[in-house]
Order: sequence, then structure tokens, then C-alpha cells
Amino acid sequence: MATPPPRIKTAIRANARLTNLKTAFEAKYGESPVFFACAPGRVNLIGEHIDYCGYSVLPMAIEQSIVAAVSVNSSGTIRLANTNPQFKDYKVSCSEDIAIDRDNPKWHYYFLCGVKGIQETFEMDRLVGMSCLVEGTIPPSSGLSSSSALVCCSGLVTMEANKKSLSKVALAEICAKCERYIGTEGGGMDQSISFLAEEGTAKLIEFQPLRATDVKLPDGAVFVISNCCVEMNKAASSHFNIRVVECRVATKMLAKARGLESSMFLKLAQVQTELKASLEEMLALVDEVLHPEPYSREEICKVLGITSEQFSTDLLSANTQNLMHFKLYQRAKHVYSEAARVQRFKSVCDSGAGDSIQLLGELMNQSHASCRDLYECSCPELDQLVDICLKSGAVGSRLTGAGWGGCAVSMVSSEKVESFLKAVRDAYYLCDPRRAAMEKQSLFVSKPGGGAALFIEE
Repeated sequence: MATPPPRIKTAIRANARLTNLKTAFEAKYGESPVFFACAPGRVNLIGEHIDYCGYSVLPMAIEQSIVAAVSVNSSGTIRLANTNPQFKDYKVSCSEDIAIDRDNPKWHYYFLCGVKGIQETFEMDRLVGMSCLVEGTIPPSSGLSSSSALVCCSGLVTMEANKKSLSKVALAEICAKCERYIGTEGGGMDQSISFLAEEGTAKLIEFQPLRATDVKLPDGAVFVISNCCVEMNKAASSHFNIRVVECRVATKMLAKARGLESSMFLKLAQVQTELKASLEEMLALVDEVLHPEPYSREEICKVLGITSEQFSTDLLSANTQNLMHFKLYQRAKHVYSEAARVQRFKSVCDSGAGDSIQLLGELMNQSHASCRDLYECSCPELDQLVDICLKSGAVGSRLTGAGWGGCAVSMVSSEKVESFLKAVRDAYYLCDPRRAAMEKQSLFVSKPGGGAALFIEE
């Protein structure tokens, strides 16, 4: 775990993707790149919206990734470009403070999050000049972590260009922290799997301290990703941060109810640890302490014994200041039950039981219902797609990623994959011209991929 990301010496000409990117780089900048950096996207198999509450998650890296070609120079400027023409060129001076506009989340700001994270870690006054060309195969705003992969790729690029060295774990922690510059209060799953993934295995990612454990998926189980074709940019809306805030407030209400010093607790997992309780006991505590009706600011302030000003300053984020009502019961209920499903999913995988695929499918279905009904992070198109996937032969299907759009992940028996793909294609994509045009990059099988790496011409 303390090892740095691999530096792979390769014949670039033997890799079509790197060759094409090198050619585009030379046309753009009039010189050859000196190295390439790659960071994969991920699909979360189970454990949605619980990493920022302190709980383990169970993702795998996908084969789709962000790749950057890079040259290093003494120009005093970082130049960024993207092979996708909808993402505009950008440049910034190495000597000026890197500003990230969280109210206007453009693609290059995600790249600059990674740059700024490495710069601050090593307390560098002046970064080396770089020319970078970025190319991605992860569908943007699809819940497959394209933005975090870009931050991770950028962190890796900046480390290498400035001749620094960090372990995968340190890079994952830095990139999780620095992505918050764009305004998203995530928990670290996306960055962790992007760096710590290994080909052929899913990972149980645990936090504080960060560690990853192999999870062998059952033989005969295939995971299929399907995009509902509704885009959701976490940083451009407040949905995500509202849930973070509601979990934070629920944490304090549960702590207070058990006589704990509520100001000491920010994550639901911390309350469980302090109480030495099981997840089942925490679910019972939620039923006992919290009411299903939304809480007003006034009620929360009264229970916690804080002022409205303290509430705004200490508990709300920049884009949730106008929030007036909070669904604490539902959010806490989802988090504790989802954390239990992650534990069960791993134990089923470890057991190698004959009915593993059926049991895992049921857990995925329960997870989607909880995301839809308690966490309210689904959308009508995702629910329709999940329903179609189940009717088309999936054993389990659920939204993956933040939700409110993006992708579903379905577990399908290997012998049913072809018929499943055809049925979903016919029922969800081909009946709608816009979806039909996106179908090729929206419906695909994915095996567990490897983690972030550097590629150097041998």
C-alpha cells in the first residue's frame, strides 16, 4: 500500500490509444510528450453515499479512463487542452495562486484541483511549466467518476512533472481532499479505487486509515453498466452536498440523544464507534430518536442548543445555506442499512457459496430501493432503467455513483449476457433517438480494471 503508482516502460507505438494521443499532442504543441498518466473511472458495486459518513464501500475500477500526455518545460505556464472540442483550452501561470471557481465548474478546474493539491502538499512556491493534452473514455456526468479520475490523473501528472514521489495511498488522500476545492464534499471512494485498484478484483475500501482489501467476485457473475442518459454534475448542483449536510446533522442529533458531546462528531460511523453498537442497534436508535417528518432549522438548533448563526457556519456548506428542511431519519436509515449491506456483500463473496450470485443480486436490489426511497438520489429514468434491467434477466440492478442521473450497474449470469444486452438495448435505448445515438458508449460489460499508472516511452 505504501508503493507509488507503477511507472510502466512501454513502446508507445504498440498502444493505439497512446499513439493517437501522442500524434494529437504533437499537432497541438509542436513537440512530443515525455510521459503519459492514466487514471481509471470506477463503478461502485454497493455502498452508495456512505464513504463520507465513514463507512466502507465496495467499488471496482473500470476499463474506461482519463489519460494525459505531458511535456515539461521552463515556460512558467501550465497549458491544458482536451481532445474533446467541447472542453476549451486553458492556461495558467505557475507563479500565480491557482484559483478554482466553484460556482462555475468547468473541466479544467478539476485538473487544477490536482495541481493545487500536489503544490500544497510539497509547499512549492513555483511549479514546473507543463503542456498537457487530456483524453477521456469515461462518459462525463454519468456516475462513473470521470471528474475524480481527472483530479487523480492531474495529481499524478503534477507529481511526476515536478520530480516528486508519493505512495498510492497518499495520492488518493490528497486527491480526495483537493477535489473539495470544486465544492463537492465527497468521502474519498472515487480517488481511492482510482489509485488502489488491481486488475481482476473488486476492492473493499475502508477509511481512517485508508486501506483496500481484495474482494473476489463470484465466477459466472458479469457486471454490466448502463447509462440512463441523464447527466448529473455534482459540483453544479446542491443535491449531493444537501445529503452530506443532512447526515452531518443526523450524526449530531443521535450523539446528543445518547449524551455524547455532539460538537465532537461529524460522521455517522463515529457515533456507532463511540457507542460500541452494531449497525442493527444503530438502526434501532434512528427509529427511537429521529422522526420521519422533515426537521426545521429551529427544531435542530433547539435540540442541539446552538444558534441559527452557528448552524449556518458550522453545519452548512456554501451551496446549502438556503436549506430550510432536513430529512434526518431517512438519510441515517439509508446509511446504516447500506453499511450493513456492504458487510454482507463482502462476506457472501468471501464464502464462495453456491447461491452467491442470487444473494448478491438481492443486496443490490435492496440498495437501489434504499437509494430511491430513503436517500432520494435516483430519478425516473434510472428507476425505469433498473426495472428494465431486472426484467431483461439481471439478478440485481442498482444506481451507481451519486445518482440523480448517470448509470445503473447490473449483475448478470455469464450465460445470459448477450440476451440481456439485446433486451436492454431494445427496451431502453433504441426506442428513443437521443438514447439510441449514445447507446454504444452507454451500455457495456466491464471487468475489474487496474489503477492509475504512468507510461514512459521505452
